[in-house]
Parts: sequence; C-alpha cells; structure tokens
Amino acid sequence: MKHRIKQRKLNRDSSHRQAMLANMAASLVKHEQIKTTLPKAKELRPYIEKLITLGKQANDKPATALSKRRQAISKMRDTDMVAKIFDVLAERYADRPGGYTRIMKAGFRYGDAAPVAIIELVDRDVEAKGQDSGPVDFDEEFIPGPSEEVKEKREEKKDKEEKAKAKKKAAPKAPKKSQAEPVSSKKDTQASKSAPKQNAGKSGKRGG
Repeated sequence: MKHRIKQRKLNRDSSHRQAMLANMAASLVKHEQIKTTLPKAKELRPYIEKLITLGKQANDKPATALSKRRQAISKMRDTDMVAKIFDVLAERYADRPGGYTRIMKAGFRYGDAAPVAIIELVDRDVEAKGQDSGPVDFDEEFIPGPSEEVKEKREEKKDKEEKAKAKKKAAPKAPKKSQAEPVSSKKDTQASKSAPKQNAGKSGKRGG
C-alpha cells in the first residue's frame, strides 16, 4: 500500500523525475514564471521553495553558506541559477516565512486535454520572463523563413520540372500500332468442343 508517500511519480522513473524537476526549477528561477501541467506544477512548488529556504538559511548563518550552496547545486545542477537564489531571491523573501510561489490554473491543453497551470514566484520581476530566449546579438534583423540556399534549390527544382514538361510537349507523338487479331465467337468455340467423336471400331467388318 502507498502510505505516507505524497510525491507523484508523473509516469517517470526516479532519475528522469529528478532531472525534470531540476530543469523546471532552473527555468522558474530564471524566468520567474513558467507554464506546465498542473501535476508537475504541484510537484515543483515544494521543490523550489525548499531551495529558496536553503538560500535564506545561508544568509541567516554565514558559517553554513558554503554547505547550503553546495546542497542546492547538487539538487538543481545549475550554478548560475543557484547564485540567483542565494543572492537575489533569498534577500527578496527574507521577511516572508514561506509561500514563495503561486499556482494558477490555465484551462486544458489542446490535444490531450491535460490540465495546464502557471507557476510563478510571488513579487516576481516581470522583465525576467523570456530572458535569453531566442536569437541574441544579430547584426541583421532576424526574419523567420527558409534560408537563401533553400530558396535557390527550390527555384532550380522548379526550372528542371518546367524544362521536362516542355520537352514532353515538344516531342512528336508516335503512331499507335493497330493490332487487328481475329476474334472467334463463343458459339464457334462451343461448337468445336461439343463435336461428336467418330468411333473407328464400329465401322469395321468382321472377316469370315
């Protein structure tokens, strides 16, 4: 029986589940708001709040700061986001005794009708959402679509197809061969099959 086990398995084994929660926690710390399924959001909430508590404990007792930071790195596996927890989020929630995140239901996902939710940090930084997500430091304006090489290949393919069609139209058509074969009627074939056989033995005379 499953007694005193609150965690959800999320249809994954333990290593996959731990890696998924670590990645989601890093994304939540970076963007301070993410969208996921409701069961995953409920599992992520205590995971990230315990990491923020480690940061607050490190600020309260500087002697344990190094061990707490190493403990957080072993769980989340992202040194940059752990640094943000200990340097930024721990100070932001210094006076808050818990409840650093909130979950808001966001309907159902199209396709499999899975319940979707938005999990975000309380008093979040709005400018952090979407940070470092996409093309950065491009000299030219980024225009989505096929590249020039792909366009050239498509044009060459179209030219070849048009030339092949023109050759087919210009080529003289060969005359059709008339294959006139005598067709025997069904009545003749049936008559030939049903013809009586002559018995040679009956027509012979006996010698005396």
